[in-house]
Amino acid sequence: MTNKKILLITGDAGESFEILYASHRLRESGYQPVIAAPSVKRMNLVIHDFEPGWDTYVERKGYLVESDISFDEVKPADYAAVLCPGGRAPEYLRNDPRVIRIIQEFYNSGKYVFSICHGVQILVTAGLVDQKRIACYEHVKFEVESCGGIYVDGMEAVKDGRIVTGKTWQSHPEFYQLVMNCLAEMQLHLV
Repeated sequence: MTNKKILLITGDAGESFEILYASHRLRESGYQPVIAAPSVKRMNLVIHDFEPGWDTYVERKGYLVESDISFDEVKPADYAAVLCPGGRAPEYLRNDPRVIRIIQEFYNSGKYVFSICHGVQILVTAGLVDQKRIACYEHVKFEVESCGGIYVDGMEAVKDGRIVTGKTWQSHPEFYQLVMNCLAEMQLHLV
């Protein structure tokens, strides 16, 4: 039997739409999303939106979502791939050695690592962007380039090897087309 579990890494201040859309889209395609956070709890998510006249996004209170497991309970061998949504959560999650170990273990074991928006900050800290084409929120560009990554402008999402990245929740159509293609390809190789 093929592995249909996909790990989502987030915490308080994760982006509501990115987490909920990922969960729904994965379920719709027959996968089991598992939300991992620093601890098992009801998390306070946020909504990042774009308002005319603002130089950056605005943040509003988002939905409450329960995490399924804590980072301490994650066993990467139990999952087909990992996804890092954005929001503000990656700002502090990238400093959690458990998160970095998890992401590196997925990558080093040949599994896909998906990341969108600020979620790319976790990939930067995990050392996975060097010489990789990366799509992310424009204000993460400096971090990506400072760590040897190649910021992609003009594309909403990009695949570079086993890493798939997207700019923002507005990139969902392009990002999830790549994600689903990768998961389908992976399933073909397991049959």
